[in-house]
Amino acid sequence: MNSPGHSAVLVAVMSAGTILLRFLPFLLFRKRVPSYVSYLGKVLPPAIIGMLVIYCLRSTPILSVPFGIPELIGVRTPELRRFAKELMKRGNISPFLEALPHRYFDENQLHAFILSEMKDFARCLEEVDRFLPHIDNWATCDQLSPKVFARCRGELTAPIRAWIRSGQTYAVRFGIGMLMQHFLDDGFDPVYPEMTASIRSDEYYVNMMIAWYFATALAKRYEDALPFLEEKRLAPWTHNKAIRKALESYRIGPEQKAYLRRLKIDAERV
Repeated sequence: MNSPGHSAVLVAVMSAGTILLRFLPFLLFRKRVPSYVSYLGKVLPPAIIGMLVIYCLRSTPILSVPFGIPELIGVRTPELRRFAKELMKRGNISPFLEALPHRYFDENQLHAFILSEMKDFARCLEEVDRFLPHIDNWATCDQLSPKVFARCRGELTAPIRAWIRSGQTYAVRFGIGMLMQHFLDDGFDPVYPEMTASIRSDEYYVNMMIAWYFATALAKRYEDALPFLEEKRLAPWTHNKAIRKALESYRIGPEQKAYLRRLKIDAERV
């Protein structure tokens, strides 16, 4: 272990090096910046970003499942978000929103990002209801997160109940996600975990969201969420998955994690 004196020297050397590199260009080019330096300033940033993308994706398997799709989503998502904001500023987005179902995954992602930027609650809710039946993957479902919902929680509970009762995989998942996002803090009510625990489904992506909900509830409202696991109110697979996700959380203490481990259901019963 480094001594305090050794650590102080390391910090001082790194600070001096950083300061020197920051001020060196001003010392060298006080009169005029050479044209080649200006050129490098323009081309190096995108070149470096390109190299970083290639480096990060160098081990991505593109010839086997899932064919690099998660990594590809990660690369494209920021640009789609930017484009959604640009379209919202331009206006006249109705033709695109009405062109359902979309043919391409990227169109669905863009649709979700546009709805997430809408500021009119009633219009946004109407468009979400129209879009949900056309969502066919977890990524688009989870990217759909309208900011306006945070300002209208009181009007959101009835639609959430309808989504959960719909029986449509991604509508149910979206409804649980909205409960998790908007009703585990100030808007919490014991009826919401009851509603979530009562859901029974054979759909993997529904059960994963239930597990995610209770793992988050354990992190935010441990005493309120714990009885659902102690009383084994969830389906066995979902019960164990919720505990597993909770054990990965930094917001849950060591003693709580030790107790949660003892609540796992025997694998033979799952």
